[in-house]
Amino acid sequence: MHTIGKSTGIRTGRRVTAALTAVAIVGFAAVGVRLADPAAAKPAKDTVQAGLNELVRAGVAPGALASVRDRNGRVTHYTAGVADLRTRAKVPTDGYIRMASNTKMFTAVAVLQLVDDGAISLDEPVETYLPGLVRGNGFDGRTITVRHVLEQTSGLPDYDLPHVFEWRDRYFEARDLLDSAFAKEPTSPVPGTTMDYSNTNFILAGLLVQKVTGRPISEVITNRIIDRVGLRKTYWPGVGDQGIRKPHANGYLPHPETGKWTEITRLDPSIGGAAGQMISTPSDLNRFLVALQDGKLIKPATLAQMRTSNPFYPGGEALPDLVWHYGLGTVGFDLSCGGRAWGHGGDIDGYSSRTAITADGRAVTLVVTADSSPVPDGVFRVLDAFDAALCAGR
Repeated sequence: MHTIGKSTGIRTGRRVTAALTAVAIVGFAAVGVRLADPAAAKPAKDTVQAGLNELVRAGVAPGALASVRDRNGRVTHYTAGVADLRTRAKVPTDGYIRMASNTKMFTAVAVLQLVDDGAISLDEPVETYLPGLVRGNGFDGRTITVRHVLEQTSGLPDYDLPHVFEWRDRYFEARDLLDSAFAKEPTSPVPGTTMDYSNTNFILAGLLVQKVTGRPISEVITNRIIDRVGLRKTYWPGVGDQGIRKPHANGYLPHPETGKWTEITRLDPSIGGAAGQMISTPSDLNRFLVALQDGKLIKPATLAQMRTSNPFYPGGEALPDLVWHYGLGTVGFDLSCGGRAWGHGGDIDGYSSRTAITADGRAVTLVVTADSSPVPDGVFRVLDAFDAALCAGR
């Protein structure tokens, strides 16, 4: 496995704009597939479809799919390439995908719902809720707050992420992942001072939700998020479930020795846990973004806190102009057409996805059926297409 959601920047021609990876929200009753006015929909359709076609042509992945909800609630789906390199079957419209680190938004919302309920305080130490858990080489749950965890400033390092061929059939408990992380040193000696993207933070956030509610994080997310807003195609895979519901396009990765596409659809996603385990479809991810932005899941004031972000420069010296805006389990990034969109993204072997919503309610989820990270310039190509899809029709 390469990542469960390491974020990456969008390059949009003349400038580097903020973005996301693996490392992702206006009122609706039931957002279905409705045909837009042909004249109004044509420019956006051409832009999005051209972007997907180019991703497949460039060899970023065998297949691609996207769902776009415009500011008026009209939904259009797109596909390109093939779902199966052996049979050459077409990519299914709005098929199931491994959402990887888009799961972090759901986990963050579960925590923030408990903040709204008064059961959790963002600025309370983790020790209050999980006494004695955060200990290790310089780690101390008494100095790390819930906010630090959600905004990725806790200093907790990422747990080990070996190659997928080493773990695809292994089941991981949350404790296994934390033990791996706690064996390392902090990424920052003072919590709250440095943003370092780490899946460990959201494994911890999932345990926090479980401890406070007394119920599994999967059940809390299902009852309080998925069922509440009618996400009929979003689910948390059960223990031992290595497959994906149909219809879906197969996931692929370049073989480490030959470089040829290798099918990797079946795997145990427990290595992602509350940081990256869930499965959904592009349209359902857009529904989630709409519900979140429209106040269906957390209070408006809490959403404002979720989007209060810290600038982060993941490119270091190599890409000094690359900037993200990381909030509480969500990422804000600036579009080439102006304005900031909010969402997340996820990379797991077999699938790379990007999802976000603009201030005026245009929601886009774009997926390629491979982790784009190993493909030369693949991540940037995906993010360019994503930026174009969010800007289409403006």
